[in-house]
Amino acid sequence: SVLKTSGIIPTQRNAPVRCNGTVIGSMNSCSVSACGPLQKCSRKGWPSEVELFGDYDSFSGNNSLLAEVYDLEQRCILPIPESTTDSRSRRKYDFLSTMEEQKDSSLNPHGDSLENLPSSQLLFLKESEECLIHPHKVANVKERDKISDGPHCHDTENVKQDSEPSTSSLSEPRRRSLKDHLKSAMTENARAPASLVSKSKQLKEAVVSEEIGVAERTHSASFVDIGPFYGLPTKVKELLAEFRGIDKLYDWQHACLTLESLQQRKNLIYSLPTSGGKTLVAEILILQELLCKQMDVLMILPYVAIVQEKLHMLGEGSRGAVLEMTLAKILYTSKTTQIIGMSATLNNVGDLQQFLKAEYYTSNFRPVELKEYVKIRDTIYEVDNKAEDGFRFSRLLNFKYSTGLQKTDPDHLIALVTEVIPKYSCLVFCPTKKNCENVAEMICKHLNRDYKKLKEKEKRDLLTDLRNICNGRLCPVLKQTIPYGISYHHSGLTSEERKRIEEAYSSGILCLLTCTSTLAAGVNLPARRVILRAPYVATEFMKKNQYKQMIGRAGRAGIDKAGESILIVQEKDRNLVQKLVHSPLESCYSNLLLEFNKGIRSLILSLVGLKIATSPEEVFQFMHLTLFSVQPQLLPEGKSLQDVTTEVLQGLKQNGLLKDSTSCDGGQILVITRLGQATYKGSIDLAYCDTLYADLKKGLEGLILESCLHLIYLTTPYSMVLQCSPNWMIYFRQYSQLSPTEQQVAEIVGVPESFITKKASGQAVRMDVDIGTASRLYLSLVLHALLKVNNIWEVAEKFSISRGFIQTLLNSAASFSSSVLHFCEELDEFWVYKALLTELTKKLTYCVKAELIPLMEVAGVLEARAKQLYNSGYKTLAHLANANPDVLVKTIEHLSRSQARQIVSSAKASKICEKDRTLIRNLATMSDFRGSSSISRYLSASMLETGMCEPL
Repeated sequence: SVLKTSGIIPTQRNAPVRCNGTVIGSMNSCSVSACGPLQKCSRKGWPSEVELFGDYDSFSGNNSLLAEVYDLEQRCILPIPESTTDSRSRRKYDFLSTMEEQKDSSLNPHGDSLENLPSSQLLFLKESEECLIHPHKVANVKERDKISDGPHCHDTENVKQDSEPSTSSLSEPRRRSLKDHLKSAMTENARAPASLVSKSKQLKEAVVSEEIGVAERTHSASFVDIGPFYGLPTKVKELLAEFRGIDKLYDWQHACLTLESLQQRKNLIYSLPTSGGKTLVAEILILQELLCKQMDVLMILPYVAIVQEKLHMLGEGSRGAVLEMTLAKILYTSKTTQIIGMSATLNNVGDLQQFLKAEYYTSNFRPVELKEYVKIRDTIYEVDNKAEDGFRFSRLLNFKYSTGLQKTDPDHLIALVTEVIPKYSCLVFCPTKKNCENVAEMICKHLNRDYKKLKEKEKRDLLTDLRNICNGRLCPVLKQTIPYGISYHHSGLTSEERKRIEEAYSSGILCLLTCTSTLAAGVNLPARRVILRAPYVATEFMKKNQYKQMIGRAGRAGIDKAGESILIVQEKDRNLVQKLVHSPLESCYSNLLLEFNKGIRSLILSLVGLKIATSPEEVFQFMHLTLFSVQPQLLPEGKSLQDVTTEVLQGLKQNGLLKDSTSCDGGQILVITRLGQATYKGSIDLAYCDTLYADLKKGLEGLILESCLHLIYLTTPYSMVLQCSPNWMIYFRQYSQLSPTEQQVAEIVGVPESFITKKASGQAVRMDVDIGTASRLYLSLVLHALLKVNNIWEVAEKFSISRGFIQTLLNSAASFSSSVLHFCEELDEFWVYKALLTELTKKLTYCVKAELIPLMEVAGVLEARAKQLYNSGYKTLAHLANANPDVLVKTIEHLSRSQARQIVSSAKASKICEKDRTLIRNLATMSDFRGSSSISRYLSASMLETGMCEPL
């Protein structure tokens, strides 16, 4: 088989062996690389073929094989036209007719399956078929295949002699038949001395040698130029111009893409200011890997909220720890994988270069000039490093404020905004979500009514879309602000609302967004002017990289000649802001030791679980490849990297996640326990694995299934508890509406009714109740209500929680439910949870009525579309798979033809996948199925190709 980075391509078993384009048999082995013409032995001292065989064609005395071959040959000879009377022409006609038939049967023996093979395999098959069709070329093969010198090699001189027809042979009235050729070859085989190595083994070794050579030659040509656009087809350039408006790359982009380090497949880090075009370079590099090098690409996206916007941060808390662990594993296990890192904010690049063993490219290029300003009272200063205090006077803000307006807007936001909108776009970053909504409302109240006349129809359509997204409901703030071209944007909105608002802003329907700092992290929404409401994010003073991200949104390439940012500063914060704008960027540090060494504990557990490291020595070796190892200043005082690693190993053993064992040679090895395996396979946070195990164990003692509340509690994510502060009056009200059985769930998990009652009435509570458990139960009540009514708006009002938070809670619960399911699959005592959690995970994932779940498993079908389909009679997957797209378009409102085709094709794929699963389950019940590895591999591969099924 041929090994590539993208996978292992198995060779075909029972492949037909071909000689001169004719199928002559089959071998239960790898496919043969080349098969030359059958030769006549020239050794002396052996009896002739007549003496060996007598009147028979084989040693066994069975004449049936050659007789059948002879009869078949005679039947296949075409009748000679009457006009062909010349004996030489007659022999030539017979020969050409036979060869044409053989050629037609052998030119394409593999069919369309060749299209799915890697380039190295295609090259090997091409060379093999050339040898089969033109055997005389085999004589020119180099001596690299030493095995061809064995008894089965071919005499090149005889090949040449046999291939040159003589005058005497042309005058013979009868050509030599295939029967005679086979008989002669069998005589030669009988005369040949027995080999010490079996011929089948030699053939296998020859095949392996040839395939390795082909793979090496293919790998050496690591980049295949398939077009003029950086090795890519011209079509790529045309698509960039059509959909992105990019006709030409920037000079730095060209320089980066043509770096020698990239051509040599070295790791690379490149850094530029925001809006410099870094993502386009990454996309071109990805296309080069996929199309030119035929390699796989993994792009890591850390934020769920901006997963489609691509930004990564290595030094960002727990996300940074996960990214560091991933990169370290790649560096340790693969020497051929290329790592490309990009960033707008880098300081200690030397540490990252050492960690990733990477080259570095940087530039200060920015397509649109960015001017930074600071506003203090009525004065606007430009940020200038050459000025005495870092600020240079720019202008006074000239805007006539009434006394009432001065009190309403003391920071002069309206003045700063109206200098830009509605002609240009503007972003206002606010410290909190509530402040975003208040600022948007305040600005609208004091704007001229003429703002409402701009793009009235588009704004009405936007409001209609938002109502449809929210099942007929509309936020009163958005209802008031959107007619003025203004909206707020923060995590309190659902993802669908945010997406629609972003589209409206990008198209110019909205000219102003009031937003939180999350909008700055990678979301491609530039503006002419960016206003920072205050130098704070929530209650914490802003960091330099946060400031750079926010002001980096200013300036739209291809639209504005310049962009500007204005930071509103109170006099008390003046000194802090001076340090902020002139300080260097923060360094990127390892986060493996954060949160009580959570990162390094998870790392080592997964190393042992994945068998990347199976001994303490290998763990120490791995740790020297982390970012943490190149930053010794992070180590606790007086401790080395090995000391910290040893302590973590001991802690994992004490917690029952790892244990010591002895290998076959007597050495010490590390083995993961069942609990440890369940923890890492379920991606359970090590801080909660013991608690989860205890909760599941306790649940077995009295699991209440009359309602799904108990199961919901067990799958409510622990990480969301810290973000929850229960409203105890609402808590008591919702608890009171539960059935007696559901109230019993609260008692079982440890939250009695008396505790909730006292908290709601404000009385002192002396009961031993864990507040975290009570908060988790409160979140469970939110999810329980949501699964009942399937309406985020209704639940948000009932619990006085933002709909964005509820959606985040729902998504987190669906993900955690899946993790708990994998956790339980590794522990036999939790077998009862497997079927229960499978169904609950589906409910949490789709959060719709049970009858809509099958429809929502189809790509492109969300809740609203599923309801339309169900009400129109398409109630099952089979209904959609058999649907006519043209009929769907006429039946379903606002459904385009392309969407209809996508839904039908996706349903068909899901149906096939469902049949594959059923087939495999049926086969799995057969006693001999486990041994049939070829069937298992085939079915698993066919399911994986659909992209929607898991392997066996």
